[in-house]
Amino acid sequence: MKLTYRVEEDARLGSLLWEFGPGWRMISSAMLGGGIGTRAWVLNAQVVAGYARMDPAEHLRSLGPPGDGVGMMTAASVDRYTRAADGGVEAVATVGLRVPTWAAAPEGTEDPELAPMRVGTVNIVTVLPVAMTDAALVNTVMTVTEAKTQALIEAGFPCTGTASDAVCVVVPADVPAGGPREVFGGPRSEWGARVARAVHQAVLSGAEAWCRHHSK
Repeated sequence: MKLTYRVEEDARLGSLLWEFGPGWRMISSAMLGGGIGTRAWVLNAQVVAGYARMDPAEHLRSLGPPGDGVGMMTAASVDRYTRAADGGVEAVATVGLRVPTWAAAPEGTEDPELAPMRVGTVNIVTVLPVAMTDAALVNTVMTVTEAKTQALIEAGFPCTGTASDAVCVVVPADVPAGGPREVFGGPRSEWGARVARAVHQAVLSGAEAWCRHHSK
């Protein structure tokens, strides 16, 4: 993972870039490279508060390396990322909690975090060393989300996240020696439990750091 900076709209903005190269599959909710497929890199790019461009996928593509990759964005400061590891799983989170949000809200409830984008968004990148079936990848995204919500509530935020959170799970594309792919990613499976603990710790640390920074 590499942290770099650029200047846009007179603001110094950070970006986190993972360059995995060939041989990796990813599942993501990101605007660029979302869904399930073979990808070579992941970008988590900071954008200005009040971001109003109408071409976010093209913008992210211009910031990433060549080839197919996943691109996420946030108005939170990515240089305050937090990371945690558990049993071969690594999770990195960038946490912005200006507008914590419950997933189920009454119809018509105004959410000030929606466009133009303001300082918010919890983005999570989780890397596992084992190949997984499509169903297990979906299950793992559920586990990431549940662990994120648990951490936020434990940190004192009555919410499930923010309205613009994004996630990316990265696994090897091939199984060594032709063995089976992992078929489970839930929080009580071997690898799902490790994912849950790593994500929980990364998000909890990020939420606590966000509180300390914004209480100054």
